[in-house]
Amino acid sequence: MAKKAKKQQPGGTPATVALTAAGVEYTVHSYDHDPAHPSYGEEAAEAMGVSPDRVFKTLVADVDGRLTVAVVPVAGKLDLKALAAAVGGKRATMADPALAERTTGYVRGGISPLGQRKRLPTVLDDSAPSHPTICVSAGRRGLEIELSPTDLAHLTEAVLAPVGRA
Repeated sequence: MAKKAKKQQPGGTPATVALTAAGVEYTVHSYDHDPAHPSYGEEAAEAMGVSPDRVFKTLVADVDGRLTVAVVPVAGKLDLKALAAAVGGKRATMADPALAERTTGYVRGGISPLGQRKRLPTVLDDSAPSHPTICVSAGRRGLEIELSPTDLAHLTEAVLAPVGRA
């Protein structure tokens, strides 16, 4: 059950502010984050009772010296070669976590594809549109946003490409 947020709520994040400003329907899900859990994304899926195929993680990679965001299902991994190809690059590696945090304005495990400090090129795995809604980080560990993949792609100006792998 999606709601259209009318104004910023206390405790909001830059991601929810961006969604509210855009007039996009979304639902916020919160859960108690366990720092000992080995996977932020799997923890989110378990806590929300949502299939890991519908919960997407936001990863920051370096493609030929340019930071790029990949949004892929938590049930799989990022295909770095496919990510590079999706943005016309030759080589991709995972970005330095400290650089990713400084650039996006979010902490690792809470990086959202929305409301980043510096807008980065974004690639959304092409499996996303097969779901009516997907969940992504709301910008804080223990906080997820559920929204349509079409809205996410539009707001982030994402390229759709097969960048996730099992």
